[in-house]
Amino acid sequence: QFSFQENGWGAFLAERLVRKCDVVNRGLSGYNTRWAKLILPRLVGKSTGTESTVAVTIFFGANDSALKDLNPKQHVPLEEYAANLKSMIQYLKSVDITEDRIILITPPPLQESAWEKECLAKGDKLNRNNATTGQYAQACVQVARDCGTDVLDLWTLMQKNQDFSSYLSDGLHLSAKGNSFLAAQLWSRLEKKLSALPSLLPYWRDVDHTNPEASLLRDPLQ
Repeated sequence: QFSFQENGWGAFLAERLVRKCDVVNRGLSGYNTRWAKLILPRLVGKSTGTESTVAVTIFFGANDSALKDLNPKQHVPLEEYAANLKSMIQYLKSVDITEDRIILITPPPLQESAWEKECLAKGDKLNRNNATTGQYAQACVQVARDCGTDVLDLWTLMQKNQDFSSYLSDGLHLSAKGNSFLAAQLWSRLEKKLSALPSLLPYWRDVDHTNPEASLLRDPLQ
């Protein structure tokens, strides 16, 4: 949901793809895979133009991996998390979005001390830990392998920089730097898929002002 905020990774992609395709945001803050699996058919269906869909990202795990005893509302057991991801992939395939167009994204790492401050400010105990989040990230990577989709392992990539706290605004959610990191990693996977897309309409200098119909009404795929 936050990916379209200022400096968000979704906004970055949308800006890069102006005139080529639309970036549709269906992220919902706080949701887990149990809920997302149920509503996915409402969000994506054959009537939403799946035949022209270039890529779909599935980005879950930060909420699923919440500790059961301290955050039972968002927690989803590890095995169910993996099964839910597989179910969403199978659904997308059923509406003709093939696995080569699906990219799973693991949860980012958790900076526990920063997130604990957020929890304590609300009168709660630390309700997540990075080791558990890592198990969900590993499960996400395994699902991608099993299902033949691409995967962006944020949990591992962000921790290659030993101090990964700058990637997170509060220990859990992405900061501007974290959004930029995700956008760059995702773009490197999408660029090849998207580079061949034609511009939907020409740059204004390329419009034949004496005969604009010839420039503006022709099929861009021809």
